[in-house]
Amino acid sequence: MLDFQTLKVIWWLLLGILLIGFAIMDGFDLGAGMLLPFIGRSDTERRVVINTIGPVWEGNQVWLILGGGAIFAAWPALYAASFSGFYLAMMLVLAALILRPVGFKFRSKMPGARWRSNWDWALFVGGLVPSLVFGVAMGNLLEGVPFSFDSELRATYTFGLFDLLNPFALLCGLVSVAMLVTHGAVYLAVKTDGIVAQRARSISRFAAVAWILLFAAAGIWLWMGHFGFAITAGAMPGGQSDPLAKTAIAQGGAWFANYAHWPATLIVPAVGLVAPLVVAAMAGTRQRLTVFVVSGLGIAGVIGTMGVSLFPFLLPSSSHPQSSLTVWDASSSYRTLGIMLIAVIIFLPIILAYTAWVYRVMRGSVTSAYIEAHRETSY
Repeated sequence: MLDFQTLKVIWWLLLGILLIGFAIMDGFDLGAGMLLPFIGRSDTERRVVINTIGPVWEGNQVWLILGGGAIFAAWPALYAASFSGFYLAMMLVLAALILRPVGFKFRSKMPGARWRSNWDWALFVGGLVPSLVFGVAMGNLLEGVPFSFDSELRATYTFGLFDLLNPFALLCGLVSVAMLVTHGAVYLAVKTDGIVAQRARSISRFAAVAWILLFAAAGIWLWMGHFGFAITAGAMPGGQSDPLAKTAIAQGGAWFANYAHWPATLIVPAVGLVAPLVVAAMAGTRQRLTVFVVSGLGIAGVIGTMGVSLFPFLLPSSSHPQSSLTVWDASSSYRTLGIMLIAVIIFLPIILAYTAWVYRVMRGSVTSAYIEAHRETSY
């Protein structure tokens, strides 16, 4: 009973929800991995950190698979252009993610300190690289990526991996790293006790301040850099997908236009700034679970800021703005979006319920005493 335009907007929102779900759920174990060599000073303390995320990290990555699947099915043109254009960056992320299961499984196979330390740093890299690259990718979306389509929609890319590592994109990457380090530290404060939890609380406070400063700096740079694109003609929100049917131009400040059109959306970047401030203020309190929820809201605010700023663009082209992919011209057919929406309505609540049940079963803290008592069965 929904029209095509409404379905496109719903799937744009669902894509945002899946990305936020991935950043919140997998973000804390990426953050914990980055903190592993610093929060854990002894082998037992590092095993405490590893055992907070070891049982759940694989399930958390389901959100990444769901996000990639949603892009493939709902936005095939976006999937083709982004996975091809960012191919080397994707392979870099994949290589880093491969280190995580290997590190979890192999670390405790031998008792040597050097062996275990090497795998601890492998887990650090497995957390840092994806966090940085995902942020760099978001920065490049805001700047625009140099690609174009010919008349048969064959894409041409005029950039490489090192072109993506430009100053603004790296700043966005640092925002991502600071955000996930904060989230990981807050999670460790919830799931551990003693000196490990104390260190996690201290790090979460400083990381949250870095998050605020870097996020604000990125916003100022975005404003001063006059980034943005705008559709000038030809966009048909309810029409069939054809990226070349519109006319678009680069327009400085265009990423801030949506906030002027819908002032209520200003709450989204405000949450992205205020939430880490609350985390920093409450890091030393006993309200650890509340702090974790607030940290998650902050992540939602940062990713939501990206979505609101770019809308209706999904992948802007800096070299040929007409080739930019938008919500209106990069989607699958009406029937495909409709059938997929029914599947989401059925299965997403099941996934959420199962995830909630799993975390309820595994509630409680991981302590040094537990690790010492279960040295042969723990990670």
